[in-house]
Amino acid sequence: MKSIILSLALVLGLLGQAMAETRYVSDRLEIQMRAGKGTQFRILRSLPSGTPLEVLEVDKQNQYSRVRAPGGVEGWVLNHLLMSGPSARDRLAKAEKKLARLELENSKLKTSLAKLRKDKGNTDQERSTLKKETNKLNQELERIRRTASSALAIDAENKELKNKIVGYERQSQSLLQENQSLKDRTARDWFMVGAGVILLGMIIGLIIPRIRWRKKSSWDSL
Repeated sequence: MKSIILSLALVLGLLGQAMAETRYVSDRLEIQMRAGKGTQFRILRSLPSGTPLEVLEVDKQNQYSRVRAPGGVEGWVLNHLLMSGPSARDRLAKAEKKLARLELENSKLKTSLAKLRKDKGNTDQERSTLKKETNKLNQELERIRRTASSALAIDAENKELKNKIVGYERQSQSLLQENQSLKDRTARDWFMVGAGVILLGMIIGLIIPRIRWRKKSSWDSL
């Protein structure tokens, strides 16, 4: 009977410990990590908002969790001061940085599109296509602004936009190569035309004097 009780106590003790996971300091200025489960224990470290903590043990009865802070310091903090994700302030800051980066990438893409128009010759069909693509990108950027509160949504939109940028860069390179090929072909055609004109002039230059000489001989014989 005693062995059964000891086994149950051991199982309950193990259940009280949580598997290693990550929690974050709640959206406050800072909290205190203490040496034990209570305010009577000394403060080991003050943790600012957004600090990631590895949860080593959870004591639901005393409402404390044993955690490990960056650097390896271990101590106890109140359960209700921990969150399962980064603070709203940190998420907003990351979202703003990603939004700024996307705006910069969009500006670079617009510059690339403008250069593409100039290199290709600004045909009506190309201007229409590029304008549609630019409007589409602007719509995507606006949608990203509206969903800036969600970091996962921004990551997905960012990857999609980068893929489009790669595609447009490839399109620009292809158009540049095609434009150069057209220039080379035009130069070759003009060279052939010039050579033909010169050859024709030489032939005419040889034929006309003979015609004049024959006419002169005919008049002399009369």
